[in-house]
Amino acid sequence: MFSCSIAVLFASYTVNNMKAPCLKDAFKNKFYIGVALNSRQIWARDTAALKLIKTHFNSIVAENCMKIGSLQPKEGQFQFKEADEFVAFGEKNKMFIIGHTLVWHAQAPSWFFKDDNGNEVSREVLIQRMKTHITTVVSRYKGRVKGWDVVNEAIMDDGSWRKSKFYNIIGEDFIRLAFEFAHAADPEAELYYNDFSMSQEGKRKGVVAMLQKLKAQGVKVTSVGMQGHLGLDYPKAEEFEKSIVAFYAAGVNVQVTELDITVLPSPGQNVGADVAQNYAYKKEMNPYPDNLPEPVALRLENRYIEFFKLFLKHQEKISRVTLWGLTDGDSWRNNWPVFGRKDYPLLFDRAYQPKPVVQKIAEMSMRGL
Repeated sequence: MFSCSIAVLFASYTVNNMKAPCLKDAFKNKFYIGVALNSRQIWARDTAALKLIKTHFNSIVAENCMKIGSLQPKEGQFQFKEADEFVAFGEKNKMFIIGHTLVWHAQAPSWFFKDDNGNEVSREVLIQRMKTHITTVVSRYKGRVKGWDVVNEAIMDDGSWRKSKFYNIIGEDFIRLAFEFAHAADPEAELYYNDFSMSQEGKRKGVVAMLQKLKAQGVKVTSVGMQGHLGLDYPKAEEFEKSIVAFYAAGVNVQVTELDITVLPSPGQNVGADVAQNYAYKKEMNPYPDNLPEPVALRLENRYIEFFKLFLKHQEKISRVTLWGLTDGDSWRNNWPVFGRKDYPLLFDRAYQPKPVVQKIAEMSMRGL
């Protein structure tokens, strides 16, 4: 594994004759710096990406290969090949490995909720299917995957429960059961609740109430994952900060997950990060098809600096900050919520070059700001 000593931090890594700081050392003893891996990276087809990942990051999460639909597309037929490769990569490079995600209403195969006749399954059947899936997956990687996104996106922006199949069939108890099944399969693993738009007051209060109830029931919840799908103007950093403080006060650590910052206009109101949202392509929704103008690039840089200052301010509450993708070309933002756009949301550009903000946030951390 590549490793940068602090003494040579800012001359440690060169790509295409450009020097970049080593992020994992810059934030050492503060929090893990993570990145989501796609299939090309997991299977070592993108060698330029692997150099960056090994150099800059000490935690990894699978972007897609550990979701229900990927692992168990048909009942009882588990497909672990890519997930095994992902975990092996993390172990080889001594990284903190995150499993994503055990229970999520999206990217769950339709069979999970239906019987052989196509009818909705009973509460008892769905609980057993959930238990079988969680137990099989977590047990396979016991002691190797260090933390799991157990439940993803179960609370709406107003704080109410999302009326997913899990909720409609089982009731809100599904979240307690999911955490209990995961804990039984690997008692040492960290267990997380993960969601988007966590800076909104309604969701903040809803998640805190959920955490308090789970804690009262004796359920292990290690951290809350605050998905960092940000824009240039939203959310306000002050609101994001309120949620960090509130979740920590509820008895859990905080993780900033899925961090990216879109520079593109939003096609609708309250889009959040709901993967079900999609809009027709319009030219005005893709304003930077060739390159990012300097004034916009500066706004993006300042936005990253603003949030990393916030993360450093609350470093005792935050255990991990994970980018949702490595380079701009890898980002889901290029195709969501409008397919075919060109976005610039990450720390490394399409040529695998570090953006100037990489050095700035690293220096900021080293100086203790």
